[in-house]
Amino acid sequence: MSRLPIPPLPDVMLDPLVRAALLEDLGRAGDLTTDAIVPADARARLVIRDRQPGTLAGLDLARLAFALVDPAVRMRVERPDGSRLAPGDVVAVLDGSARAMLTAERTALNVLCHLSGIASVTAAIVASVAHTRTRIVDTRKTTPGLRAVEKYAVRIGGGGNHRFGLDDAVLIKDNHVAVAGGIRPAIERVRAGVGHLVKVELEVDTLDQLAEALAVGVDVVLLDNMAPATLREAVRMVGGRALTEASGRVTPETAPAIAESGVDLISVGWITHSAPVLDLGLDFEPG
Repeated sequence: MSRLPIPPLPDVMLDPLVRAALLEDLGRAGDLTTDAIVPADARARLVIRDRQPGTLAGLDLARLAFALVDPAVRMRVERPDGSRLAPGDVVAVLDGSARAMLTAERTALNVLCHLSGIASVTAAIVASVAHTRTRIVDTRKTTPGLRAVEKYAVRIGGGGNHRFGLDDAVLIKDNHVAVAGGIRPAIERVRAGVGHLVKVELEVDTLDQLAEALAVGVDVVLLDNMAPATLREAVRMVGGRALTEASGRVTPETAPAIAESGVDLISVGWITHSAPVLDLGLDFEPG
């Protein structure tokens, strides 16, 4: 089955994030450098170019950065989100007020480079497990305030999303089990306390814990920091009664062996919290 296009996030979600970033940069007096050097009526053409291989994400946020400073700035997209980029590729061409574009430049590039970095590392791990049926998903280890757009970048890179927050699914971890007094009481309390449409996932560290979880019944088991051989045994024990998710020490190099164990999902926190930026630049285009 072919993968459907990833729909863009609506501007109403993006506007507050970009607006806050611009206000942080503009401070109390605006762009002192640009306002002193560039005439108010100066116009320019600027080009966003890629400088290293990667996957593009975040163009709508970049567009909003320029539009919020001056709605008359026009951005023509040459490579849409999801494009695989090579050094020198033109991503977008901007025409309009030179002042406005120089003022918005850093905010636009910050979000575009950051989200493209997330999409790029996600694409690399997804490619490393493409010979299996395992899907790569993210976690809640995201930059405060940027979760929606970082998770969007993961989707652009070919990954999937885990929970968006504490309120859309249950994930019982070791500390919950410790407070509840065991796996069974933890699961039973959750089942009694949440709605029937809420999925329940339990983190386990050992096969004995997995056996106990399966005896009670959960929708997903999170197999934490298990070696591939142990993961294979865990998948055999589950036997399709729950989704299996592996986590811990996942890189493009280790992911294939983890995926070959037969797990349904591999969750990776660093693709959002520690992904290096993709190097993109904004260059003046001589008239």
